[in-house]
Amino acid sequence: MEKLAETHAPVPELVQRRWSPRAFSSRPVEPEKLRSLFEAARWAASSGNTQPWSFIIATKDDPENFGRVLQAFNENNQAWAKDAPLIGLSVAALNFPGSDKPNRFAFHDVGQAAATLAITATDLGLQLHQMGGIFPDKAREIFGVPQDYEVVAGLALGYPGDANALPEKLRERELAPRQRKPAAEFVFTGQWGKTAPVLAPKS
Repeated sequence: MEKLAETHAPVPELVQRRWSPRAFSSRPVEPEKLRSLFEAARWAASSGNTQPWSFIIATKDDPENFGRVLQAFNENNQAWAKDAPLIGLSVAALNFPGSDKPNRFAFHDVGQAAATLAITATDLGLQLHQMGGIFPDKAREIFGVPQDYEVVAGLALGYPGDANALPEKLRERELAPRQRKPAAEFVFTGQWGKTAPVLAPKS
């Protein structure tokens, strides 16, 4: 299943095709594709090349660790993520390497690595669903995450599946048209809230 974005200006096809399904096929993700995904994340941009990201992942063929990651998801996300062939957590290093100086760009840079993962997944015929509905403290306890790191988000990865297999409420969301606020609402010039002229609606 594909849900192409209806864009207001031309964008690369991968951006149009990237979305966040909840229905995943049971088909395992090939190890070579997983290696390519995390190699792509490795080359994401970061402040001062600090690369503050880590990922804790588990696949269905490792049921013990798969269950441990699933415990860190909230109940709503567990309901559908349990069917994905790979689930995981992104983690941010809170300080710059070798110091106690806080890295205020850490979450931003983890997001860049995750976005690189998502676009690369789309290129490989996969999709990545990122989620905020997790229990960071529980994840820290389960996996022994050090205090100077923070669990950021959950993720589910795989080949898109059949939306009709989802519970009704999730199925409706899965099949609903994709929506985004227009760029004119978040790209400003001169002062906060003043739409950049290049993006202002034409009269």
